[in-house]
Amino acid sequence: MTKLIFLGSGSAFTIGANNFQSNMLLVTEENHKLLIDCGTDIRFSLHASDLSYLDITDIYISHLHSDHVGGLEYVAFSTLFDPRCKKPNLYLSKDVASNLWDRTLSGGLKSLDGDIANIDTFFEQHKIDLQGCFTWQEINFELVRVTHVNNGFYLMPSYGLFFTLEGVKIFLSTDTQLCLDKNGEYYEQADIIFHDCETSHYQTPVHANYGQLTTLPARIKNKMWLYGYQPGLLPDAKKDGFCGFVECRQVFEFSSLHRPEFMINFGA
Repeated sequence: MTKLIFLGSGSAFTIGANNFQSNMLLVTEENHKLLIDCGTDIRFSLHASDLSYLDITDIYISHLHSDHVGGLEYVAFSTLFDPRCKKPNLYLSKDVASNLWDRTLSGGLKSLDGDIANIDTFFEQHKIDLQGCFTWQEINFELVRVTHVNNGFYLMPSYGLFFTLEGVKIFLSTDTQLCLDKNGEYYEQADIIFHDCETSHYQTPVHANYGQLTTLPARIKNKMWLYGYQPGLLPDAKKDGFCGFVECRQVFEFSSLHRPEFMINFGA
């Protein structure tokens, strides 16, 4: 049985101890763990789930916003100076990798006592080709290029994931606008969708918002869980045809014996 644990289900600017940024942990039956994104909240969200950097051996990074990479400095220093730890494996697209050190991590990590570090000091990188995939614990993850931020000159590199657990096809959007013209095949093929959903009254153009998602066909909505939302009162997602909003520390179990269903939250 494999579990997908939402360490948090909130947006980048989630406030309060009752939720954290939308970073996830995939846990196999053998207790191998893949962290999907590593934001600034990660040391708190791990602690709230009775976990720590000691549990982080493998990390996937979707893009370079701080709610997805801001916790890498914590993991890097903690694992480097703890003799119990090996270098964590870091899986990411080549274009994301090309900017991760120089534009995101080097300011805090480059200087060590008596030495100049680079990203290989802290992580074992696994750079993924365009339209590529990676395999972790015999699970194949296809990178799905999503439209998150288009600055008018180029598209910010950002990638969701499409993978299969115990025969269940999963599309995890990470941060994305709703662009069915580009990625509609994944919405159709998936058995379950975990989708970025902005619920703010002051909508931004770089995330799919709840109103847009309500216009999707019922066959798409009835297999879609929503996450990445803002604090505050949430719409009645089930009434509008969705599976619901993912809660902080909600666990989804995948077994060859039955379809996925959520478990009781950790700490409940």
